[in-house]
Amino acid sequence: MRFEGRTLVVARVPEMPKRLKPCFISKRGRYDGAFIRSGDGDRHMTPYEVDRLSESQHQPQFDIEPIEAASVDDLDAGTVEGIVQRARELFPRVFGKLSKETILIQLGVLTRVNDRLCPTIAGLLAAGTFPQKYFPRLEIVFSVYPGVDKVEAATGELRYLNSKEIIGSIPEMLLEALALVQQRMNTGAVIEGGLRKDIPGYPLEAVREAVANALQHRDYSPEGRGSQIQINMYADRLEIINPGGLYGSTTVESLGKDGISSTRNEFLSRLLTYMPFESGFVAENKGTGFMVIEAALAKSLMPPPVVKDTITYFILTFNKRRRTSDESSGKTWKNIDESILNALRDHSSLSVKDLVKMSGLSRSTIGNHVRRLAADKQLEPIEPKGSPRQRYRLCA
Repeated sequence: MRFEGRTLVVARVPEMPKRLKPCFISKRGRYDGAFIRSGDGDRHMTPYEVDRLSESQHQPQFDIEPIEAASVDDLDAGTVEGIVQRARELFPRVFGKLSKETILIQLGVLTRVNDRLCPTIAGLLAAGTFPQKYFPRLEIVFSVYPGVDKVEAATGELRYLNSKEIIGSIPEMLLEALALVQQRMNTGAVIEGGLRKDIPGYPLEAVREAVANALQHRDYSPEGRGSQIQINMYADRLEIINPGGLYGSTTVESLGKDGISSTRNEFLSRLLTYMPFESGFVAENKGTGFMVIEAALAKSLMPPPVVKDTITYFILTFNKRRRTSDESSGKTWKNIDESILNALRDHSSLSVKDLVKMSGLSRSTIGNHVRRLAADKQLEPIEPKGSPRQRYRLCA
């Protein structure tokens, strides 16, 4: 090709298939010779990143690693009985005549080490009374922030309204996570046929699938066991973050597509299909979770989830802003006063910064409208005058 009167030679190098990654300089070896693009330069990949990419070349089995320090007494007897009963109901010809112990070994709940039965990681997470006794960080941390980021802009301080560790088995953590999200989210509204209809801030069906997927598909390698799942609730969105990116043939583009699914934790995923949960089971393991999330968000007039996938973590974000009749006609935020009031009906309080981010308008424009609405007694500040942390709420 020609550029500024000179001939340039351009080489287009196709991306290496995921199953062959990581690419590395042979003489330097896999760990010293693998690099990743970062900004305008390259940096060495960490051993953790190299190992996660290498997983695509074989099926990980960290979920059936024996926990030798644990015993059968660390499992909930009722849950174990439920797993055995469910297996016999689903596959009577396979499991109908087998002993309880044999079924639990074949399902990966238990394994034998030196003629002694002990739970696997999958068994402990699915049916354990307190898995965090052995793995303190295999938990969920639920945090609520008043604004749209973790750090207070004016002071640079980390600021949150509430933070709670969620522990227990996977079914117990899932139940508590859903209860906390339901408790802390606000109720929004849509207009249907001239009537106002109250709806939850986030559809619980979508939240349930997202959290269950995070627990099911997160990285349980020895290096990944020091990281928690995070659920972060901001004024404008809900984020679910789990250690380990997408596994195998699954890509961001293939999420929600029929027939495309890869499972990092095969034994744990199967066990969760036997775990009763509300009117069904913890997981279906059919690759339909993302489709359920998209459908639930669409039904609630919310945009599709935002996905960020890296080698080391996966983030699923639900943006809170709903479609309105104004938006469908291309008039989003044209009526700024009404849009500000609608935003505050969906949130307990918002700062000018929050409203700027939600609207895409300038700070001066939003500031002028907020001051006018405050003067008209339609909204009120909740911090002392001049406070850098000023937030506004609807007047009672």
